[in-house]
Amino acid sequence: MKAVIVLSGGQDSATSLALAVKRYGAKEVAAITFTYSQRHAIEVEYARKLAKRFGVENHNFVSLDFYSSITENALMSKDRAIKKIKGSSCPTSVVEGRNSFFLLSASVWAKKLGATEVWTGVSEADYSGYPDCREKFIKSQQRTIRLALEWPIKIVTPFMHMTKAQEWALADELGILEIIENETVTCYNGILGKGCGKCPACRLRNAGYREFLSKRKSQR
Repeated sequence: MKAVIVLSGGQDSATSLALAVKRYGAKEVAAITFTYSQRHAIEVEYARKLAKRFGVENHNFVSLDFYSSITENALMSKDRAIKKIKGSSCPTSVVEGRNSFFLLSASVWAKKLGATEVWTGVSEADYSGYPDCREKFIKSQQRTIRLALEWPIKIVTPFMHMTKAQEWALADELGILEIIENETVTCYNGILGKGCGKCPACRLRNAGYREFLSKRKSQR
């Protein structure tokens, strides 16, 4: 096994999965999906479908449902609005420390499988206030995990310095544009594809798509 992909069912992780499969082949790639009391389960359903679509048979579903007992946020509570509060560095949708749990858990499983790479679709190019999406966090986490496991884990972040428009262009290059457009769940309200069009995730995704289409048109 070469790599474990953190697969949420959204645009970033699905494109990451496709890229890893192209590089190593489906038999050398495993996927791991987490439940953490998120308020919509549709992303987990589509993570399952995406793994099957790309031929990845080794797919682990891990429960982190204890998360709701230690933190509160808009992605885990329907009673909280998704917004950026004045004076706060993070939107209400931030799930504190989530990627630390994800990456450590994925790395532990990777070691069990004999894999040395863990892939995640985080990006700081379109940074929206999530501290655990920054490159300096990823580098720090990689060092910590290597010390904890005594295993040469490499955390691969193919989109760290890509904009959403560049990511859409990559999906087009990989021949998976329609899959990413129609079969992924990025929306914070759990709506497939283009989503609600209003939440921060949808606005970022859709703006990137429009920019991608505009650039593609101008190049023809």
